Amino acid sequence: MTPAEELYHKIATQTPDATQGKMFGALCLKAPNNKAGVLFKNDSIAFKLEESLLNETLSLDGAQIFEPADGRPMNGWVQVPYSYSEKWPELAQKAMEFVKTL
Repeated sequence: MTPAEELYHKIATQTPDATQGKMFGALCLKAPNNKAGVLFKNDSIAFKLEESLLNETLSLDGAQIFEPADGRPMNGWVQVPYSYSEKWPELAQKAMEFVKTL
């Protein structure tokens, strides 16, 4: 298991009310309303964020709109590389709070 995957699993166990599942064949966390907010893929995490936080997060070097397949961007999702792993726990919390409102 890579350090990125270990951190994802740690976040998953520390996120209240989150259930673990899969989306697009990748590991994800879902809120009680069954909406996904966190998705682990290729040693990075994609977060479903409200617009202002999404735009702020996109300013991080290497962050980008999440595309589960090339050329298929997902609205509201930002993929954050492992180089910003210190931000992952807070972003995961904010993502899960946001998707609970959808």
